[in-house]
Amino acid sequence: MTRDKKIVILSNEVEAKLMEEILRERQIPHIIQSYHSIVYDGIFQLNKGWGHVESEDQYKEEIISIYEDIKNAKFDTDFELEEEV
Repeated sequence: MTRDKKIVILSNEVEAKLMEEILRERQIPHIIQSYHSIVYDGIFQLNKGWGHVESEDQYKEEIISIYEDIKNAKFDTDFELEEEV
């Protein structure tokens, strides 16, 4: 049995949810671990990031590529509303 390793550090919950959805869709086995602690009220997330993705080594490059795509994604926010006639 191979041991999962930390592959990428996630910056926020949005990244975590996107990663979760994409990894599930591609059937890549993974664990998303949040650094939130009720006792410390999220203080670790301020210093260490939101959390991380763990998986087997064989998926490392693919997961890093997915994460880079998420980080570099540019969304088109310039749109015009069409007036109804």
